[in-house]
Parts: sequence; C-alpha cells; structure tokens
Amino acid sequence: MSHIRRRGLALAASSALLAGSLLTAGAASASTESATADSTPVPTAFPDGYLMSYVLNAKVANPGQTRLVEQAVRDAGGVVVQSWPQIGVVVAHSDRAAFRTDVRRLGGNALDSVGASRTAAVSEGTPSDLSASWGRGASAYKQAHAKPANGDLSDAMTTPAAPTADPREAEQWDMVQIKADRAHRITDGDRNVLVGVLDSGIDPDHPDLAPNIDVADSVSCVGAGRPSQAPGSWYPTTSDHGTHVAGTIGAARNGTGIVGVAPNVRMAAVKVVNDDGFIYPEYAICGLVWAGMHKMDVTNNSYYVDPMEFWCGDQPDQAAVLEAVGRAVRWSTEQGVVHAAAAGNSAKDLANKTEDKASPNDTKPMTRVINNGCKDIPTELPGVVTVSATNRTEQLASFSNRGLGVIDVAAPGRTILSTVVKDNGYGTKSGTSMASPHVAGVLALMKSAHPTWTPEQMVAKLRAQADDRACSAPEGGTSIPCTGPVSDNSYYGEGIVDALDAVQ
Repeated sequence: MSHIRRRGLALAASSALLAGSLLTAGAASASTESATADSTPVPTAFPDGYLMSYVLNAKVANPGQTRLVEQAVRDAGGVVVQSWPQIGVVVAHSDRAAFRTDVRRLGGNALDSVGASRTAAVSEGTPSDLSASWGRGASAYKQAHAKPANGDLSDAMTTPAAPTADPREAEQWDMVQIKADRAHRITDGDRNVLVGVLDSGIDPDHPDLAPNIDVADSVSCVGAGRPSQAPGSWYPTTSDHGTHVAGTIGAARNGTGIVGVAPNVRMAAVKVVNDDGFIYPEYAICGLVWAGMHKMDVTNNSYYVDPMEFWCGDQPDQAAVLEAVGRAVRWSTEQGVVHAAAAGNSAKDLANKTEDKASPNDTKPMTRVINNGCKDIPTELPGVVTVSATNRTEQLASFSNRGLGVIDVAAPGRTILSTVVKDNGYGTKSGTSMASPHVAGVLALMKSAHPTWTPEQMVAKLRAQADDRACSAPEGGTSIPCTGPVSDNSYYGEGIVDALDAVQ
C-alpha cells in the first residue's frame, strides 16, 4: 500500500496513486532474475536548487545524539523540519547537491545513515514555523502528552445479548466470513480501545463514523512529516480511502448503514496521504510514532511507503529509509501498539522478489531488478501483521500479493461494502487495503476482551486462531502456485482471521 497499499484504492487525484501506495488492485509481472541479485540502483543525484527531503538516523536513539545530528544538518546547509528523539530520526530539507556528503562528514560518530525520502522535489515546501507546537527537534522530547478525555470511557465492553441489525448489515458477507457477526453476540468492543487509521483521513460527519472518531488524538502528518492538529487538518480531501477503511474497522451499531468489525471502539484519523496520493517515509514515521505517543492499541496501514514499492537494503538511500521506518514501527510496538498492514496488490510473490516496474512512482518509474532484501514497508517489517485478500468464496483475490513465510493471515478484500465520503454514503472497494482493516478490527476486539495482552501476544493469538485454509485455485486462475501446508501457506498464511475466537 503507498500507494495506499495501494492496497485498496480508488484515488481520483493521481494516476500515480493507482500504481502505487494506496492499495488497490493491479497486475503483476514475472522475471527470471535471481531473488538474491544486486538490486538496480535508483538515481538519487539532485542538482543545486532542487529542494529534497531526507531522513537521518542517529547511531543512538536519544536526545543528545539527535541534537548532534540536528546540528550537522544545519552546518551542512539544511533545515531541521522534524525530529523524533524517541527513535533517533531527523527529517531535514536541503536544496544543496552536496548535502548528503557534507552531513555525513559533519555528523561524525553521531550519524548512522542518511537517505533521500523521495525522488520528486518537495512540493509542500519547508514549514515556515518550526518553533510552534512540537518545537524544532529534540527539545520537544520530554513534552508531556496529556490525553484529553473523549467522552465517558468508564463503560468497558458492551455485551449485546442480541445485536440489532443495521439496515445494510445483511449485505456484509465479509463479516460472516470472519465470524464478526457471531463475535458481536459477545462484544462490540471496548470504548477504551483506540485504533489509529493511518490513511487519507476520515469523514468527520459521516453518521456511521462520527460517534467513534477520537478527535483529540487525530492528526495530520502530510505537512512535510510534522504533526498538525489544526482544525480540519486530518479531514479527507482528495480520497475517501481512509473513510472506507474506517467503516470496516469501526462503523457504529446505530441503526444506520453498516456495522464495523469492532463497532464500539474509538478510531483516530492519522492522515499520512497527501493530496497527490503519496505516503512519503516522513509521513509514515510521523504517524507511527504518533500512535505510540498517544497510546493507541492498534493501527491499520493500508498503504506502502512511496515512492518505492520495494525499499532495497543494498542501496544507501533506501537502506536509511528502511531503518527509519523500522525504528518507528519497533518503538511504537514497544509502547503497546500492534500493527496490521495490507500485503499489496501487485500479485507478487513476496518470498521471491525479482522485478519491480512501479518505482519510483513520484517521478519516472523504471524496470529494476530487486531481491529479497528489498522490502514492501511497513507490511514486511518485523512484528507487523501482513494481510492477504480473499473473495466471497474464500479464494485468494487475483490482485493480492502472497508469500510463504511472509503472509500472516488472510481476510476479505474483494468488493467490500463500507462508508464513503460522497453524500455520507456507502460503496464498495477492492484491494488488500480492504482486507487489512478487517484484521485491525479483530485485533481491536481481541484487545477489548484481553486488555493486558501485549502486541506480541496478540499477533501470536491472531495467527493461532485463524481458520486454516488449504491451498486451492485462486481467483482468476493465476499461474503463481500456492505453496506450503494447510496450516501456513503462501496464499493465506495461517488462515482466514477469526473474530469469534478473538473474543473468547
């Protein structure tokens, strides 16, 4: 999913989007190149005057080392846009061709790596006020975050004896496939559970979503990777992808429209998709760290980080981004956040990577050799639940990525009915972007039933409880075979996610 994994997208704003991050369905190509060959370098030489964004990783994630990296940025002619001392990552802008060379020299022993976070010039500009709110960098590290009350959260799990059906609930075959309808006889979820929807924003006045939106913890990260809670900053603009995802996770049981997997939990809109449909690394880092700082329980990530569908560890710039986003995932997990992510819509075998024709998607994509050290992020990062997509008959959707030892679980992702922005209405979308929020909703139900479980425990239980699904002919008769046993194979991982088991 960047382009929102493009994991399930229908963004009208940009054709690049449809090929990239937000995860909607796309075609795949095969290659005979070895999955261990060196990856093809992506040009990252930028001329003077070309404003570029960089991520820099301190060797040690602490305020002191981060300040040294910040100073190296300034001495090299750059601007510190945002620092995350919790993970030792600095986001910087510079229009100097020699910036990377100079900052490596000036950073000395404090700097581990630096890499360009995109190939297109920065379009949003460098923020003019870098002192407000979070401060410029490490000085904000010890700022206390007092979480405002969001209504009365004293009621724990609701236990409806016989849940009342919403008008279009009978159309939600996907909820039956994962047994959410049966789980709702036990609980609709706990108001204390908070799910971060890292996406394109959530429609703030949709009647099925407004009751469950946590405004106090919602944020936009698309201002060059700096968090903003300005009024309206996290609202959707050019895409209703996030609104659709949110409906699957937590549309309220309120006699209107549909019902989400966890209709009584809260959701925070964490906007990481800009108006052109891109999710750059600094946006994702901001969203992931924000989730940890705000003690969210679950995040959904229906995107891949742009502009690379696969970030390769054998290329310095891409390796720096891999490290920075990986640090954000690890740190937020340590704060108690469990992450679900779409596997992607390129119909690729993630366990045997050979070729990529979609990157970089913010300038001119090139055909390049890739290898298994090239990662689709965040879905392939350690600890993240990687979700493939099924159709109504439990076949693997033709667009879904797969991979033995890569896919954790599967969930419905073909023609999913959920909330959309237009007319505060409802519509269907397809993609692994639509599969991942089913899993995020199940994790939210699981956290409701087992509030003391850690992310590691939740991932282990989610995998163990999934309903085994043996290899079978996929939708559309793709020639890429399913490999592995019924208990853990390349199409379904450990099986189709089970909401009923999650709450028992």
